[in-house]
Amino acid sequence: MILELDDVTVTFAAGPPFRRIHLDAMRHVTLSVAEGETLGLVGESGSGKTTTSRVALGLQRPTAGTVRFGGRPFPRRRRELAGRMQAVLQHPHWSLNPRMRVGQSVAEPLAVLGRLEDGRAGDAVTEVLEQVGLEAAFAGRYPHELSGGQRQRVSIARALVTRPGFIVFDEAVSALDVSVQVQILNLIKDLQGEYGFSALFISHDLGAVRYVADRIAVMRAGEIVETAETATFYTAPSHEYSKQLLEAL
Repeated sequence: MILELDDVTVTFAAGPPFRRIHLDAMRHVTLSVAEGETLGLVGESGSGKTTTSRVALGLQRPTAGTVRFGGRPFPRRRRELAGRMQAVLQHPHWSLNPRMRVGQSVAEPLAVLGRLEDGRAGDAVTEVLEQVGLEAAFAGRYPHELSGGQRQRVSIARALVTRPGFIVFDEAVSALDVSVQVQILNLIKDLQGEYGFSALFISHDLGAVRYVADRIAVMRAGEIVETAETATFYTAPSHEYSKQLLEAL
């Protein structure tokens, strides 16, 4: 397993000090992502999906429970895993600096890892842009000069440039037109087939999840209520909440 969450709870404190209340964003969550697998995480807004993604990326420490990456406990210094895990977010402008050209943005993760000194950054950027379906000339453009689908392709290139073993796609296609969604979903599947990375695909769009995921985990009110193979989930869901989600679809 590349990622394992074992009995993870995340509790946030809210309110003034004299009336502090504690809210569980995640409660006793156990899930795993195997090598080369895509785990789809579904559930309504506020169910805890984004908190789960932050825990998986090491951006949020759990209040209780254990997180393992590559079979080892998550290091206290997240930098030790730099380049080995990446994220593609819902809105590309969240990860793309509007003042930086596309080539600079894509190369930035390499700079963080100190890999720009070998003088091959330009080749790496050109290669990864072509892999996501963009010509090398896009490296000289700014984000505002691109369409929404092109910007999301740049975000994927930026995530892929370090050759990570694990990528979180957090509502990565929900802000795109339907026709563009299909293109991006096909791209994700093609890239995973080529590079073999594992993925946590978070979405409220059950159709998109069905297309890319090997297994489905259903989250409700901070808890995982069902985990099943994709084919099983869509034909014979076991939890009542899962049935409600499918009926809504």
